[in-house]
Amino acid sequence: MDTQVIIVGAGPVGLTLAIDLGRRGVRCILLEQKDAPQFLPKMERCNARTMEIYRRLGIAQKVRDAGFPRDAPMDVFIVTSLVEPPLLHLPYPSVAQAQAEIAACTDSSMPLEPYQLISQYTLEPLLKSVAETLPSVDVRYGHEFISFEQNNGGVSAQVKRGNTTSELSGQYLVGCDGGSSNVRRQLGIKLQGEANLLQLRQALYRCDDLFDRIPIGKGRHYHVADAHSTFLIVQDSTRHFTLHSVVDSDDGMRTMFEQTVAMPVKYEMLSCQPWRQNLLLADSYGQGRVFLAGDAVHLVIPTGGLGTNSGVGDAIDLSWKLAATLKGWGGPALLASYEIERRQIGERNVEASRHASRGRRAWRAAFKPNIRDKTSEGAETRANLTRIADVEQRKSNEMIGAELGYRYAGSPIVFAETGDAPEPDFMKYVPTTWPGARLPHVWLAGGTALHDRVGDGYTFLRLAGAQADSAILARAFASYSAPFTVLDIGEERPRDIYGYDLLLLRPDLHVVWRGNRLPDNSAKLAALATGH
Repeated sequence: MDTQVIIVGAGPVGLTLAIDLGRRGVRCILLEQKDAPQFLPKMERCNARTMEIYRRLGIAQKVRDAGFPRDAPMDVFIVTSLVEPPLLHLPYPSVAQAQAEIAACTDSSMPLEPYQLISQYTLEPLLKSVAETLPSVDVRYGHEFISFEQNNGGVSAQVKRGNTTSELSGQYLVGCDGGSSNVRRQLGIKLQGEANLLQLRQALYRCDDLFDRIPIGKGRHYHVADAHSTFLIVQDSTRHFTLHSVVDSDDGMRTMFEQTVAMPVKYEMLSCQPWRQNLLLADSYGQGRVFLAGDAVHLVIPTGGLGTNSGVGDAIDLSWKLAATLKGWGGPALLASYEIERRQIGERNVEASRHASRGRRAWRAAFKPNIRDKTSEGAETRANLTRIADVEQRKSNEMIGAELGYRYAGSPIVFAETGDAPEPDFMKYVPTTWPGARLPHVWLAGGTALHDRVGDGYTFLRLAGAQADSAILARAFASYSAPFTVLDIGEERPRDIYGYDLLLLRPDLHVVWRGNRLPDNSAKLAALATGH
């Protein structure tokens, strides 16, 4: 075998998967058709859960240093132009302010990390540089994946570099190759849902002095109340901007940018390309030894920022399960659980994106051509649009429930607790330790995050002096050679928040089981958690 895992596609999802596999000592080859990361904006932000994941990978601060300035406001505006009074101003804390709020939070209602505004053209090279430092990761740009074959023993992939085609062999293959995934097509897996809902153009501009000159206030999003679904995003350096609009030419995008800015500025349009809004989900997340992740299995409208972030969640769920299987301690249900867990989240996030998109369409439907008129009718149009937007635009910017509140229901590697499970809510996050949920963030005395005390294997968490004997459970995990540690937290507050004395956590910080005493059959719990 040339490697253990072949990864196709070096976007943020494929790179995140390679980094976590590399950290776990798994050999992988990452194939990317492009010769180098491209200077295209694509994604806009890493949400709170993605930043928690990057914190566990040890790269959260690097992402923040590369992205939107930590003291820059994240405000959202609905405008007629950048020089006229905004119709609506939604203030949001800067990263620095959000970090201060999180540091002062005494419950578990907030994430450990706030989100970070960062474009793919910044994030991708950063992740590439991290992946290339890992001895077990082989990053190969300029290598085009052509096809694969699989059998019970592994996967072989045909790869083209220049005019030369060669074959690579591995034990598993993962397609992280985007919405037009070649891997998915070869598997014969279909996408279902709503395709081509709206076609827009996205243009990237460089304008060095615009951000400091915006008279209505600094922010990150400026949505234009017009008939063209126009919105402007401030990019990482604050010297670059992306504009999205329903126009049919590059010249039209120049005109739209000038109309939106509405003051003389020197600018350069660096790229311009069409894109389509889709709400699609794959019928399956893989077959046999071949898996799919990211846009290859779910395509969303970027309202709510759930595209790349959903893919990062896929990568982290799949990574530890691949590592466990390759190291011999993961049972057959472990990799089988990947689709069961992540496809339901893909479906949920497609629906969350639809929810946010409907909100944006609702206030845009209130637009009338008289919106700028200094008449009573114009004032009525402005007031009506603003009233609707004050409710509906928030659906794109405040979906913390979708980010943090997801839970793996019906997973074969999560304990099936009886009773009424928490109801999901896109907009609100209610902390819970119900099995399958992400462990809520809690500060310990001295300012340490409990998350930071949890290792990369299974963790048996004993709270507030609980005396449960962990030896039987430890022996049960040891029988599979699965990594297992005991973490004692003597403070009362985490116990009060989590609601139980004992919790069993997975390597990805999701809860396997909770209780006030160990179950009668610890061996059965260990077998469940490890997929046996």
